[in-house]
Amino acid sequence: MTVMAEHTSQMSVDEFETIASTAPETVTLEFMGGRIGVKRVTDGDHDTIVSWLAKRCIQARPDLDLYHARGLRVDAYRQSRARPDAVIAPEAHFAGHGEWADPAGALMVVEVTSYDSDTDRRDRHEKPAAYGQAGIPLYLLIDRDSCTVTVHSSPDRRVGGYRDARVTKFGETLVLPDPVGIELDTEILKSYVR
Repeated sequence: MTVMAEHTSQMSVDEFETIASTAPETVTLEFMGGRIGVKRVTDGDHDTIVSWLAKRCIQARPDLDLYHARGLRVDAYRQSRARPDAVIAPEAHFAGHGEWADPAGALMVVEVTSYDSDTDRRDRHEKPAAYGQAGIPLYLLIDRDSCTVTVHSSPDRRVGGYRDARVTKFGETLVLPDPVGIELDTEILKSYVR
């Protein structure tokens, strides 16, 4: 996830949702910790990684759907709005939901790092804290900077984040624990880094 601009003053969730609802389709907005962020358009390798993951998930678990950029209400009191690169949930789980869905039922959220200055803060710190506090069972971080895939599990709803994190290097086999329960050969990910 990339943030090109950030509004530094605090705003309410209602103010953010009003702004987000009027933004053009070419702009993707998120709201984390009282700050609005604008996600930069992803590169082709980033999109290819998400597509690769979608195919693997569908092949291994046809009972699941992978939602691209699904808006979720996350963190304490649902005061943040995130658009993970992907959300894995039971088939048709988000049918009938609005732009910002409750994360209950999401089995795993996925972020693929972008090459920018705020990836560390957003994808490695703020996002896992918010996703863990929301109770999402798994957070998968595909980190193109370090050529690793990190599976965060055992969410801590009280303080946020996850109690466990397992790091796998690109090229190794990764087993996603339950509730997803699939195995991924990450060798192909080496092709999608600079």
